[in-house]
Amino acid sequence: MHDKNTDFNLEKLIKDVFQPGPDERVLIMSDIPRDGIPDHPEWEDRRRMAEEWKLAFKSLTEFVAPLLSYPATGAGNADLPETGTMDGKTVSILECMADYNILVGMTEYSATAPLAAFVKRHSNIRAASMPGVLRRMEQSALAADYREVARKTHILSERLTRARSARVIFSTGHIVDFDLRERTGHSDDGLCVPGKAFPVINLPSGEAFIVPYEGENAGQPSQTQGEIPISGNGETYVLQVEGNKIMEVAGDGRNAAFMRSFFEVDTARRNIAELGLGCNDRAVVLGNVLEDEKAGMHWAYGRSEHLGGTIGPYSFTQPGHVVHQDIVYAPGSGISVDSVRITYLGGGDEEIMNNNEYTVF
Repeated sequence: MHDKNTDFNLEKLIKDVFQPGPDERVLIMSDIPRDGIPDHPEWEDRRRMAEEWKLAFKSLTEFVAPLLSYPATGAGNADLPETGTMDGKTVSILECMADYNILVGMTEYSATAPLAAFVKRHSNIRAASMPGVLRRMEQSALAADYREVARKTHILSERLTRARSARVIFSTGHIVDFDLRERTGHSDDGLCVPGKAFPVINLPSGEAFIVPYEGENAGQPSQTQGEIPISGNGETYVLQVEGNKIMEVAGDGRNAAFMRSFFEVDTARRNIAELGLGCNDRAVVLGNVLEDEKAGMHWAYGRSEHLGGTIGPYSFTQPGHVVHQDIVYAPGSGISVDSVRITYLGGGDEEIMNNNEYTVF
């Protein structure tokens, strides 16, 4: 089930993260290639990992379902299709999910948002979403000391809950202020156990996060504003933000032109949907968002309701436009963070990050 020559123990990870009871029912979900979305070796190996996780869960609890597969959505955090396949039979995905206590999504395209939205409606279900998980993570972010991960995420989420705003200064000199009023910070602490206030995690885990205030209260516009730089493929462009929305994309390159078109397609994509603070010290930035975001500061645009915001699938003009996309600034990213400073609702402020390093633990 795992390489004896490594220090990774899958059964121990499952015990630590899920603490499954002997009578709990477990469902592991995987998306599969379809027309227009071809397979690739890492995706194929992820499906093998899903079978390995199923066997590992079976050693800890009796009721583990056959793998539930469904056609890939083709977009991160898009709603799941209506039907999938289990043990060779076509099943309703939502009806099937409702029969289990623990859901694990090991997918190519992120199912975090639809899983979170589903779990909110079912108090006896908890879920872990693992979009893009790779076997190499067994030697990096999945191998972290999750007790220490949890400690750090709780320190950061407590500060986010008390925050009025957060100012981020990037290594490029650009500055953005996130309006954090009317919101609660959350911990993606690596614990997917019964009774959690927010019973959905990404795995590998290790971040505190909050949705910026989106201006939903009459007469109280959002004060999220500033400039956010993005670097990739040898090009840097800058997002101009006002009222918690991306208003303009400044830059002359191909990426900037693409993003201008991307945001013009649907206004809901312009929403600033998350401020995240990754703190898994085994996470490394290698181009996989699931792990990259656990290595440092990040933010996201698009859908937010699954994290405590107001922008959901209904906010987009059509289902194919739904998106929640994280942008990461951590050691190894093209752009880093010089400072994150929080101003608190009760007065005072505190720099919690300096030169990509946290100052609070």
